[in-house]
Amino acid sequence: MVISICYVTYLTDHRSLCPARVVNLLLVFDICYKMNQTAGIQHWTDLDSFGRGNSSSPPDIVPPPRPRKSEVKLNSMPWFHGKISRDKAEDLLTPREDGLFLVRESTNFPGDYTLCVCWQGRVEHYRVHYKDNQLTIDEEEYFENLAQLVEHYEKDADGLCTRLCKSLPKEGHPEFCVDAKAFLEAGWAISHNDIELQESLGKGEFGEVRLGLLRGDKVAVKVLKDSSKAAQKFLAEASLMTSLRHPNLVQLLGVVLEGRNIYLVTEYMSKGSLLDYLRSRGRLHVTKTDQINFAYDTCAGMEYLEKRRVVHRDLAARNVLISEDCVAKVADFGLAWREEAIASETCGKLPIKWTAPEALKKNKFSNKSDMWSFGVLLWEIYSFGRVPYPRIHLSDVLKKVEHGYIMDAPDSCPPAVYELMKKAWHLNPDLRPSFFEVEGRNEIIFEMQCIIQLLLRLPLVYPRKGIILSIEMILSLQHSFRDDLLASYFFNNMENPMLFHLFNQVKIQV
Repeated sequence: MVISICYVTYLTDHRSLCPARVVNLLLVFDICYKMNQTAGIQHWTDLDSFGRGNSSSPPDIVPPPRPRKSEVKLNSMPWFHGKISRDKAEDLLTPREDGLFLVRESTNFPGDYTLCVCWQGRVEHYRVHYKDNQLTIDEEEYFENLAQLVEHYEKDADGLCTRLCKSLPKEGHPEFCVDAKAFLEAGWAISHNDIELQESLGKGEFGEVRLGLLRGDKVAVKVLKDSSKAAQKFLAEASLMTSLRHPNLVQLLGVVLEGRNIYLVTEYMSKGSLLDYLRSRGRLHVTKTDQINFAYDTCAGMEYLEKRRVVHRDLAARNVLISEDCVAKVADFGLAWREEAIASETCGKLPIKWTAPEALKKNKFSNKSDMWSFGVLLWEIYSFGRVPYPRIHLSDVLKKVEHGYIMDAPDSCPPAVYELMKKAWHLNPDLRPSFFEVEGRNEIIFEMQCIIQLLLRLPLVYPRKGIILSIEMILSLQHSFRDDLLASYFFNNMENPMLFHLFNQVKIQV
């Protein structure tokens, strides 16, 4: 005798029931098999466990320590004018009141800064350089960031021509910096002795990523290059991550800030980047269920960023990581910034094939430019990791896109997914969907897929009268749409929204 009981419960937003929008799905079911006096019980209480395999090994994820840490705030730097010339700085500093000042990037010493101060009708230029990851003018006083340096010389000239009296604010959005001590005060500091560095996982702009052990648990460790002049950018990425907590974002565990050691410690994603995952496994091993899972996970993470008004600016398959249980998580927040804090000047090298036209031409970044990148990421998922815009030279991509060029759908890409790509690539950012809108659509697709997987896993040995459900529909799906993305749309696109109520409570009994 086999007894199977399944409950499927929906929480439905009745205000948008046509077509019904499923807000959340709880799958809580116990399947109890009793045969020959042998019993086994299996529980699924997490939707994410569906369609991702049944690995018995725990994921290589270190839960954040408790108590909950607080967010690390950035310090505003209204007096920082970025990359301007010496002559431009002198033109801006008028009238030349004693103590009027600004800070700019050094033109003669790339990576350093210059403090420009008015004194007796002249402008004095002081080089601010890095030494052992700290800033100094005279190699007597050292500071963790520019904000600390300016604060010090606002109190006392201490060797300068005059005390800093009045800052010249930059027009537009101010720059920001972060105080390393803030990580300690907010509870994010990790002792260097608690980290054991192992093999390299890859190299990036600021240094390399190493596999590490944090008190015996696997973690990923971003190691800043010795005496790197990018320490502030590195810490800015970490400070942003302290405010982000979502199951589809790679989580920060802490930072190491001891002496010359600057480490950023995150959860370890054992299956690497989504790009490598797609390319190494290909069509033989990456199922359509996997594809929709990856798309849904990424969209859910981006919808959270959108809600927090954070713009990623570098969304691509290479910057989405896969956990041991095949959950996709958005990573690499090196270019990410809060929407209101994005500076007007260029942010450096941009991935042309993934970046929206308005961002490439006018540096206008927003969640809608992230949506453009998401469309390209979808194309990567359904092409199994191909490079976007194949057979088009990099220098020609922007020009062709501005003239209306849109990539063809990858082979076997569902039409509805390709339609979403095309909406994401609308030249007018205002006409692109939001991640909230797309995530709601994907949620329906993903949850219908889970129901189909559940129903197709159950042994079809029950008499019709024992199944309180439209068995003809399930049999049709089994024979015609099994393990196919279109099966999700079979449910989602039915004209009668009452179809969803059939699944309000499903009981399968014998």
